Amino acid sequence: MTNTPDTPLLDTVDTPHDLRKLDQAQLRQLSDELRAEMIDAVGSTGGHLGSGLGVVELTVAIHYVFNTPEDRLVWDVGHQAYPHKIITGRRDRIRTLRQGGGLSGFTKRTESEYDPFGAAHSSTSISAALGFAVANKLRGRPGKGIAVIGDGAMSAGMAYEAMNNAEQAGNRLVVILNDNDMSIAPPVGGLSAYLARMVSSSEYLGLRNLASRLSKKLSRKVHSGLEKAEEYARGMVTGGTLFEELGFYYVGPIDGHNLDHLIPVLENVRDSEQGPVLVHVVTTKGKGYAPAENSADKYHGVAKFDVVTGEQKKSAGGPPAYQNVFGDTLAKLAETDDRICAITAAMPSGTGVDRFAKAHPDRAFDVGIAEQHGVTFAAGLAAEGMRPFAAIYSTFLQRAFDQVVHDVAIQNLPVRFAIDRAGLVGADGATHAGSFDITYLATLPNFVVMAAADEAELVHMTYTAAEYDDGPIAFRYPRGSGVGVDLPETPEKLEIGKGRVVREGSKVAILSLGTRLHEALKAADQLEAKGLSTTVADLRFAKPLDTALIEKLMRSHEVVVTVEEGAIGGLGAHVLTLASDEGLTDGGLKVRTMRLPDVFQDHDDPTKQYDEAGLNAPHIVETVLKALRHNSAGIEEVRA
Repeated sequence: MTNTPDTPLLDTVDTPHDLRKLDQAQLRQLSDELRAEMIDAVGSTGGHLGSGLGVVELTVAIHYVFNTPEDRLVWDVGHQAYPHKIITGRRDRIRTLRQGGGLSGFTKRTESEYDPFGAAHSSTSISAALGFAVANKLRGRPGKGIAVIGDGAMSAGMAYEAMNNAEQAGNRLVVILNDNDMSIAPPVGGLSAYLARMVSSSEYLGLRNLASRLSKKLSRKVHSGLEKAEEYARGMVTGGTLFEELGFYYVGPIDGHNLDHLIPVLENVRDSEQGPVLVHVVTTKGKGYAPAENSADKYHGVAKFDVVTGEQKKSAGGPPAYQNVFGDTLAKLAETDDRICAITAAMPSGTGVDRFAKAHPDRAFDVGIAEQHGVTFAAGLAAEGMRPFAAIYSTFLQRAFDQVVHDVAIQNLPVRFAIDRAGLVGADGATHAGSFDITYLATLPNFVVMAAADEAELVHMTYTAAEYDDGPIAFRYPRGSGVGVDLPETPEKLEIGKGRVVREGSKVAILSLGTRLHEALKAADQLEAKGLSTTVADLRFAKPLDTALIEKLMRSHEVVVTVEEGAIGGLGAHVLTLASDEGLTDGGLKVRTMRLPDVFQDHDDPTKQYDEAGLNAPHIVETVLKALRHNSAGIEEVRA
């Protein structure tokens, strides 16, 4: 690691108010210092790097031209907002990014007045900025709504739904399309910069408005013809016809790293009486840092790294990551089953679908940030006899819940849902924590819902899902590495709705679902040391429940505790419903459910998160002892 970079100009800027005191000629130096500060900070913390590097100049230009925070700036997705955080009063905490008690890796309303809207999932910015713009318009306030949306986020239908209503905001809404990967942009040299300045100027906009008013006084046919001629003539030169059709006045493309181009265009847009406006800015992900620019993923997400070499701190090795176990297993199964397909929504490496794609490129589909489409696309494949696996993060699948219900469950189509990032996820915090999928899937008729206790179980569940054609089936697994068990050479087809007993006892029964199984086994050791004979069962299925096993354990044990990495309404609720329906608690049986707390937990180390959630071995022991009415001294002894 190197010493903190020399940043004399950045040292004078704590907020955008300070930034606006600078001469425009100083902004190049400020941007260079801001980029160096961000690289050094992320080198020490890890996090999202390339996306933030790509918007350094854009961040400076926006805050220099617009009157933030009165003008509401909404970043989409939010992981490109590190430079924004540095110049909005949070530089002194930037090296706490994504750490317990530190800054969020995304925008967060409770963190700063300069974060008017939290964003960690994509494609929400235009809708939110439209809301800010219309609210200010209705209340007679001057503030604008400014949305910075990446080209990837433009693949989601919600962005276009918002744009379709944008005319209501008038000139209060500015959308900045940060294009760092799309091929829609023509070359961005001096000519395009000149054209962008020209078509955003007050003179041009005024003439256009005058021409529009005059043409409306002519016949409808003439007016329509003149309007289309102007639109397509300008579209041929600058692009943007699609956005014009959606009601936006299009400006661009312009070089997002050239402040001499950016600032006059943004000033024109700021002062324009026309609107809403979409400014098309072309940037380079990872800009200004050679290791990032030369990387295939532009250093999108990185571990701690050496700033000089760009070399990321390597993990100590160990068990494979869950998503890689899934991807490798599915690829192997597809060698002998040409019906197997894999679908991901812009997260091929995050879900392991990249491994499948290398082996079977014709059967791998990245639909972009379009989970709704991805689920219904999978339903169509299933209806035609294919075996589609929709590999989607738990929190991203929430965006497609209606499609899961309407297009999959009601039609009982055999779509396989591989649900990654189930449970708590560490540094990404509440926005990415897979807390609700057990609840929202296990409540649906026709669904089978499984949870893998370890990487070997994930292999078995992937195979089981591939072989299941009777309806929709889902299996969930966490972020990160497995627990270190051996992977089976031959996967086992699990019997649907059947769990397994991994430890026999007689007084206490712990019913585990998912990777808390190993904490349940630790708890059993501690309970045995206190003379409490303990059974541990891996239920495997949240739906259908293994009613025979659960009833047997409830009738033969004094205390039954359920443990799951999900919110209320999941396994525990289903077990309690079974106990109630069958009268299993009438004889004095004590049933306790352990689940994620009814709060959105902040980012932290996963072990600390589970400790805070009360789902580690000592908490399981404490729950059992309380159920048995042990005194508090005994509980404290176990904690110690």
